[in-house]
Amino acid sequence: MARAPLLQLSDISLTFGGDPVFRDLSLVIQTGDRLALVGRNGSGKSTLLKVMAGLVEPDRGARVVPSGTSVGYMEQEPEMEGCATLGDYAIRDLGADALWRVEAAAEGLKLDPGLETAKASGGERRRAALAKLMAEAPDLMLLDEPTNHLDIEAIAWLESRLAETRQAFVAISHDRAFLQALTQATLWIDRGEVRRRDGSFDGFEAWRDETWAAEDLARHKLDRKIKAEARWAVEGISARRKRNQGRVRALQALRAERAAQINREGAADMQFGAGPKSGRKVIEAKGISKAYDEKVIYRDFSLRVMRGDRVAIVGPNGVGKTSLIELLTGARTPDAGEVTLGANIELAVFDQRRATLDPDATLWESLTDDKATRVSGRSDQVMVRGTPRHVVGYLKDFLFDEVQARAPVRSLSGGEKARLLLAKIMAKPSNLLVLDEPTNDLDIETLDLLQDVLGDYDGTVLLVSHDRDFIDRVATTTVALEGAGRIVVHAGGWSDYAPKRQLVAQAAAPKSKPAQAKPPTETTRASGLSFTEKHRLEELPGEIERLEAEINKLEELLGDSTLFTREPVKFQKATEALTERQEKLSAAEEEWLTLEEKAEAAS
Repeated sequence: MARAPLLQLSDISLTFGGDPVFRDLSLVIQTGDRLALVGRNGSGKSTLLKVMAGLVEPDRGARVVPSGTSVGYMEQEPEMEGCATLGDYAIRDLGADALWRVEAAAEGLKLDPGLETAKASGGERRRAALAKLMAEAPDLMLLDEPTNHLDIEAIAWLESRLAETRQAFVAISHDRAFLQALTQATLWIDRGEVRRRDGSFDGFEAWRDETWAAEDLARHKLDRKIKAEARWAVEGISARRKRNQGRVRALQALRAERAAQINREGAADMQFGAGPKSGRKVIEAKGISKAYDEKVIYRDFSLRVMRGDRVAIVGPNGVGKTSLIELLTGARTPDAGEVTLGANIELAVFDQRRATLDPDATLWESLTDDKATRVSGRSDQVMVRGTPRHVVGYLKDFLFDEVQARAPVRSLSGGEKARLLLAKIMAKPSNLLVLDEPTNDLDIETLDLLQDVLGDYDGTVLLVSHDRDFIDRVATTTVALEGAGRIVVHAGGWSDYAPKRQLVAQAAAPKSKPAQAKPPTETTRASGLSFTEKHRLEELPGEIERLEAEINKLEELLGDSTLFTREPVKFQKATEALTERQEKLSAAEEEWLTLEEKAEAAS
């Protein structure tokens, strides 16, 4: 049975005074479609979404929405004039019956509806726009980077709502895990053309690379044919002028075809410059605690970061991830405990707030006014890892053109600001790199490149991110801030931590006691557990935490590649101890689950 169309674009063409954004674009979105919309930064993804929403009028072509079909658009920069609070904005133009949906969305997205719009950050405004759209529940939802500024818990909530909804949606996102979990087809914008691929997002990148490979082969064949025909024209045209004018015209047509082809934009030329080699121990945090306004952020936390480690710091928004980075790098002082930095530390910081970028400065000034990269006496050059470079040439490495070099930073998109900040920190040698939310606004190709560059980086990395796929690809250790001062350290990335996350959260949560008519006896309880079992259930979380801490220490010890040759007996004992504790941890977790299920079954 054919599905009903919700929106149709036919022969859409659009320019903004220069090269066309789209040429002869046609597509249909049907009931139940769940589409990923991807492409390079600047390819026109947000513009296409606005065309779909009817907010941008194309130069040519038609947009058709059947009568009675509703289309909703999540604005990146929502207009909130006349709304005192974010809640006022989210409920605007909605009926009273939608109030509960706004409240549910606000809770899931961790939005404070009472926050004054004048005091709201860009991320909070975008969450309000997303809550409004989720409450509207239109037939077709258009989502522009919905996971930006959401923490992992809020992303999980959004994923579950979108998985359950009957509404169709188109989502622009760089979050692979989000797209893989939800979308069933992909719209790919590439040089003004939109291609559609049905199927899971898992297969998109292989299909994209195959498409590019076929394009390169066809271009190579065309170039060879032009070269052969041009040789013929030079060598034989005078003898066959009248007979072969058609062949000459064909050669002209081949050249016109080749000239009309648009070359793909190359990848940014990214590279982190290695500074002096740091000491083997980069950061040693011992028993650190920190509280703000009597709210405990960290309590008695210890961590050792060794040279070459890639440490991802994860947790809900507001739990203190950036503050922990500042404590670990010496920018802040803990209330208790101490942090010691190793020798020869050269620090480079990618700040999620882009605070080091002056919005009124030009891109040129952003690079040449930096003391660390300024070339003495030269206003047109920047020192890049010890080598003078012309500022325009260096900016071209990061996909900026000469015109943009003189433009103000405020004119850049989010992805372009991220690339400019990467250009600044990559010009400086470093051996300790802090990346605080680097994945926001970057396209998938640039994320792939950043991941590869980090793989080649000789130094140590501290990473804060909500991008689960990126964490999995980069991190060797995950530090999870779970609130109320609790921090859990796990080897590996997000996928290594996630299976234990719910177990740890349940174990740490206070157990509510069922109402009882009289106190339970020692052998039987309303919970279904004996006194001994109840006591065991209460002590197991601490035992699990202790075993995890011991495992982390042993893994850290065995991470020393010289231990085996230097102290083979110690290496053997540590290996045996690690195996023993891993077995005990598995048994303790299994015992906890059994007792918890027994208690829940009786409640």
